Amino acid sequence: MRRRALYAVTAGLAIVAVAAPATPAAAKPPPGFTATPLAADPLQLATSAADRAVASQLDDLRRGADEVFSRTGVTPGVGGSFYATYERTYKGLPVIGGDAVVVTDSAGRVKDTVSASGATIGLATKATVTADKALETAKTRLDRVDDSRAPRLVVLAWGGQHRLAWEATVAGIASGKPSIQHVFVDARTGAIADSYDDVRAGTGNSYYNGQVTIQTSGSSGSYSMTDTTRSGIRCGGQNGSAYTKSTDSWGNGSGTNLETACVDALYAVQREWDMLRDWLNRSGINGSGGGFPARVGLADVNAYWNGSYTNFGHSQDNQRQATPIDVVAHEFGHAIFQTTPGGAGSGNENGGINEGTGDIFGALTEAYANNPNDPPDYQVGEEVNLVGSGPIRYMYNPQTNGDPNCYTSAIPNTEVHSAAGPLNHWFYLLAEGTNPGGGKPTSPVCTGPSSLTGISIQKAGKIYMGALQRKTSSWRYVNIRTASLAAAVELYGANSPECAATKAAWTAVQVPAQSGEAACTSNPGQDFSLSVNPTSGNVTAGGSATTTVATQTTSGATQTVALTASGLPSGATATFNPTSVTSGGSSTLTISTSASTPNGSYQITVTGTGNGTGTPSHTATYTLNVGTTGGRTFTNDTNFTINDFATINSPVTSTASGTAVSPVKLNVTISHTCAEDLSIRLRGPSGTYYTVKSVGTGSCTSFGTRTYSVPVSQQASGTWTLQVTDNYSQDTGFLDSWSITV
Repeated sequence: MRRRALYAVTAGLAIVAVAAPATPAAAKPPPGFTATPLAADPLQLATSAADRAVASQLDDLRRGADEVFSRTGVTPGVGGSFYATYERTYKGLPVIGGDAVVVTDSAGRVKDTVSASGATIGLATKATVTADKALETAKTRLDRVDDSRAPRLVVLAWGGQHRLAWEATVAGIASGKPSIQHVFVDARTGAIADSYDDVRAGTGNSYYNGQVTIQTSGSSGSYSMTDTTRSGIRCGGQNGSAYTKSTDSWGNGSGTNLETACVDALYAVQREWDMLRDWLNRSGINGSGGGFPARVGLADVNAYWNGSYTNFGHSQDNQRQATPIDVVAHEFGHAIFQTTPGGAGSGNENGGINEGTGDIFGALTEAYANNPNDPPDYQVGEEVNLVGSGPIRYMYNPQTNGDPNCYTSAIPNTEVHSAAGPLNHWFYLLAEGTNPGGGKPTSPVCTGPSSLTGISIQKAGKIYMGALQRKTSSWRYVNIRTASLAAAVELYGANSPECAATKAAWTAVQVPAQSGEAACTSNPGQDFSLSVNPTSGNVTAGGSATTTVATQTTSGATQTVALTASGLPSGATATFNPTSVTSGGSSTLTISTSASTPNGSYQITVTGTGNGTGTPSHTATYTLNVGTTGGRTFTNDTNFTINDFATINSPVTSTASGTAVSPVKLNVTISHTCAEDLSIRLRGPSGTYYTVKSVGTGSCTSFGTRTYSVPVSQQASGTWTLQVTDNYSQDTGFLDSWSITV
């Protein structure tokens, strides 16, 4: 009999995006705060390096003229690495699938860049389908709707096609099971463009672990199953409250007792927390010192994670609660997947990776706990025997339960639990090899050498955690292969047995090699990073702009880096002084325009090509604005030109605290022949739009030349940027910038 799948909900967590300034060192605190210089600690170095990489649009970090990257966090990892995460917006709209990660080391060197998608260019942002209609369509995904959230307008970038969409969240029942669906409805056609379900099947228990010590709280006759040493961790019944009692002795060892189930759940998640800390250098379940509650007593043969808490049911014969170590750690593993970069994406292949991730953290936690009552075994749910047919999955040989051992083109259309097979198989081969001995089971290969040697579960866990820190919302198996190899190099070196074993295990499960992946050869290779500063410049036709192109050695010996530039407008030339540098050195790029160079904004790609062993080329982007005072002429429905820019009407003065005494106003004179919902916006140094001024009536009317006074009510020093947007035709551009000092 086919085993019944468990499920887990992987709802996204709200993250406040903090835009990354182009020059972090120049930023000042907001009004009312006193600036305190920070020491050049590793976190600061890593953050600054990541922000510079984003500003330079290094390698995978390309963005369109209407896009902004916002930094959402910087997380430390094993081996002194840091992982800076970014989200992308297009004309102020969130880009789903626009996330990116920059990997740096403790010395502030950029080691890797990953982006889920390319730039969004020329996409109209006016919806023809209403939000109410989109929500109505989204509700059709459920058999019963219990709750919904008002749709938000987004750019959907998954699958390579960028489209305007409504993201509607609906919760209820689908096919008899709980469901929290994120449904993306095309904002122009009304068709469902994509969706993903927060509810994902999971694995399926002190009844399981013998007499154990768990962390609770309270004293003097009032105790709670709340772990105050691990933020967010507690356990109780279906009402969400932690169990309490007058003594600090919990459970009776019975498989049907819910208090006992909470003993097992707390024991398991506390071991998982400690494993993450001791083995993987992760702080808490969510990576920032936090965790989530657990509930027991679910009236179902199941267990799940719903984005806020884990919930555990019982076995089919109702004799055991679904709370053994690997099941509990699996469900909290979904929380780890959700709170690493990129969150959870869409599609069965991504869902299978999510399920495999839960299984991996279940195996890691069993190995760390090493409890003789539930010994480590790379089986999933063997203790709970959920439906009376033994383990739910076998990581060392997934096909034992009918799941695929190998990656094939069918995986994207395979049910998510089965789609976890190749990831589970890869992890076992990496950790234990094909013939580990010591009573551990043998494991077959799909292709390649028939004998592989494992590197230990702890090392395999470190490599997979390093890969997860590079995750984007568009992750597929080939992306894990590339990310895990990069992590292996980061942790153990390019010529290490660990790197070679990682590659061999992927080959063994038939995930193909990818262009640019780590070679894992005996030659460690040479590499460098590239950046430009400043990242943009304004010239009039016939003028020139300069920027500094900096390089830095990131691995191996120094090498010669030849510099070139492409994407120049008509009549423009680029020169480097010097034309090549030794990695670690800098060159001055001068872009000279002619009188015939057309006005406009141009993305100049600076390419550095090294001569070292195994060195890839790297690119950075410089934005050149050509026109009167940096202006830009737009075509299509609206034609306008900035004629008079950045006239400050009142002096900028300040008090000792940095608060402006008098407001600053910017006069903008615009000549436009036709305006349909024109917007003038000011972007502050932090990336936040402080002022929006809308003009136009929604119809094409001749406005001629007008001057608009735009107040700057919130002061901050640094570069402020003017953006003019025609919301009808979506002609948009950053036209110029200026600096004020407060």
